[in-house]
Amino acid sequence: MTVRALRDRRYVVETDGGTYVVALDAGTCTCPDHAIRGSRCKHLRRVAMEVTSGVVPAPDERVGACAVCGAETFVPFDAGGAHLCERHAFEPGAVVHDRETGKRLVVVEVTTERADAYRTDEGRVIAEYPTNADYGVHEPIVEAVYAASIRPGRSVGDCDRYGFPASRLTRPSD
Repeated sequence: MTVRALRDRRYVVETDGGTYVVALDAGTCTCPDHAIRGSRCKHLRRVAMEVTSGVVPAPDERVGACAVCGAETFVPFDAGGAHLCERHAFEPGAVVHDRETGKRLVVVEVTTERADAYRTDEGRVIAEYPTNADYGVHEPIVEAVYAASIRPGRSVGDCDRYGFPASRLTRPSD
């Protein structure tokens, strides 16, 4: 069986016996077996297995592309903006390095706002900074604080946040 996600949160299941449409969230399938018995058919089970194994997006997700490498990734169905794959994503609290300065930072938030749209407190677009010229204007902005600014009695929330195009930051192990 071949399973493909449709744009309306349903799935097409192609088999030797025919092609059927499955609505996983509604628990329905257009196959005769499901129509006659009204029970969970093999097509519904197959779609559930493909979703669970990460081969196709869940009903509340859609296929997107990583803004750094272009790899296929699943994103929330109604989400706009730029997104990152698992390889390029950062979790809040992660320690990263700035490729330009080598300084350590702590990730506060990964936004879906692109570098050519995200504005600093000064009103400048992140992509316009000369140090960001080598990074994609289409990349999402990662907000981070300099690790050196975190001291006893001063939390991450007390530090100035800065925005960086995602590919400007690396994990220490990269």
